[in-house]
Amino acid sequence: MCGICGWIDFDRDLSSPDARREFAKMTTTMALRGPDDEGTWVNGPAALGHRRLAIIDVERGGQPMTLDEDGRPALVLIYSGEVYNYRELRQRLAGLGHIFDTSSDTEVVLHVHREWGLRDPRAAVSELNGMFAYALWDTTKRELLLVRDRLGIKPLYYYRTEHGVLFGSEPKAILANCLVERTVDVDGLRRILCNVADPNNSVFRGMRELRPGHILRVNRKGIQHMRYWQLTESEHSEDVPTTVRRIRELLEDTIHRQLIADVPLCTLLSGGLDSSAISALAARFSSGRIRSVALDFVGYAENFTPGPMCATPDGPYAREVANFVGTDHTEVTLSADELMAPNVRASTLHARDLPLSHGNTDSSLYLLFRAIRSHSTVALSGEAADELFGGYSWFHDPMNVQADTFPWSNFRFDSARHCLDTGLLEKLDLVDYLADHYRSALAEVPALTGPNSANPHERRMREVCYLFLTRFLPRLLDRKDRLSMASGLEVRVPYCDHRLVEYVFATPWAHKTFDGREKSLLRAATADVLPKSVVQRAKSIYPPIQDPTYDRMLRSRFITLLHNRSAAVAPILSVEACRALLDTQGDARWIERILNLQDFLTDYDVSVRA
Repeated sequence: MCGICGWIDFDRDLSSPDARREFAKMTTTMALRGPDDEGTWVNGPAALGHRRLAIIDVERGGQPMTLDEDGRPALVLIYSGEVYNYRELRQRLAGLGHIFDTSSDTEVVLHVHREWGLRDPRAAVSELNGMFAYALWDTTKRELLLVRDRLGIKPLYYYRTEHGVLFGSEPKAILANCLVERTVDVDGLRRILCNVADPNNSVFRGMRELRPGHILRVNRKGIQHMRYWQLTESEHSEDVPTTVRRIRELLEDTIHRQLIADVPLCTLLSGGLDSSAISALAARFSSGRIRSVALDFVGYAENFTPGPMCATPDGPYAREVANFVGTDHTEVTLSADELMAPNVRASTLHARDLPLSHGNTDSSLYLLFRAIRSHSTVALSGEAADELFGGYSWFHDPMNVQADTFPWSNFRFDSARHCLDTGLLEKLDLVDYLADHYRSALAEVPALTGPNSANPHERRMREVCYLFLTRFLPRLLDRKDRLSMASGLEVRVPYCDHRLVEYVFATPWAHKTFDGREKSLLRAATADVLPKSVVQRAKSIYPPIQDPTYDRMLRSRFITLLHNRSAAVAPILSVEACRALLDTQGDARWIERILNLQDFLTDYDVSVRA
């Protein structure tokens, strides 16, 4: 896991002193993602930068890495992520005559492209099982390939210039270049305010995400998008018991692969079904006693109030699982003061390059990951199980399922939007913006075939599952990556293994709810390795802090903001609407959204052009 950045300019020699200084600024922004090493490769129109977090072959896996022909570099690679089948690929390639100088997966990726990607890079990338974002420069063709993994676990952004492209693992790398203007326009504000992943809109004007499952080819002729993977229709004919067995097989293989590391590793354990299953299976395959880590808050048990998708506190269940499977368990306990500390909020914002859309859960994740990094470099997470197996209540609420929009949205815009200036709201036209994205997403859904194609509910649930995997999950994966890598921690997500995703996506909704509950298939596949209480536990979301002190601190800071007419966010706010909502003493999350937007505009020196 690392941070990458680059600059391609076909009309300029980037080895000049001025260009090198500009490029050095880009590479420096990735320091937190890669605290172990730094490397650059600059030649003519290409500059590639890398910051390394050493996981595999710590001594010899440095980057940029080249594959030489006739005594000179033919291919140059900068790479972030992990390829979990690199050992099998290495063996196949060695049988074809390839010679390796390291035991790293990075070198395997180079040789995979040399063997199978010369005619079509999609053939090479399709061989990889893992999470990755990388850039490959062909010195002969003078051509760049940007590649992102199938689910979008690892981020990759790009920005077209007059004569080429800038790219990086995070927007901050691109923003460091003087060619880029720090501007948020109407589309950027829409992206901030709508809870839908949109790869074509990174908030900053002109900047884009490379879509998951895609390759971007860059040469003098321009840019070309190539898709190498997508969710497709595959008729599922297996019965429930066979399906459950196959899911268990895939989970075991995936977790076994993802335990490979030359550095300390742990699991994130909340006491929910998803993370508990990962921890239990990891404990079975680990050569020693595996470490598990849970999150708690000061006074959480005393202040706990059940809510939607959060009926019970995590602590007792996490401890029960740890005892049941025998992990070396640690709890990280946070306070309201820690979450509101200015340096924590600034660090969290810097990690996200976005207003903190998840409020205090962003800050708590950042602090959790920072604490974990003191003893582990890799962590396994249960992220993506809800989207894959149907864990959220939205999957099971007829009103949300049948709504003509994203099930988690249903046009219920939060109060933060109503705090905006009336004229700006009209210009944003969020209802139509969301509707356009919804229709575009539906057009991508592979049509259901076979006997279930005549079942309206099965057809609709196919759409719902697709929407969650492609428009909801990417937001959570991005958050996980940014907040963990800000502390140099690699978080792996076994439920995002593309083989598992393809298989479960193809299963009928009736299979996924065969026992009348959420996540029926996952529960059945892992019940034998978990305590009964966890198997029976209802879905519980990542916990927000429930200390009333935190809300009071938010409101106090917000009142101060409303009196500051020179605040960066002031021109787009309706002060009267803000005060009216403040007087209701309701949910404080909308207050946090506005405060986060203020911090974002100020700290990033962003101009809003609406």
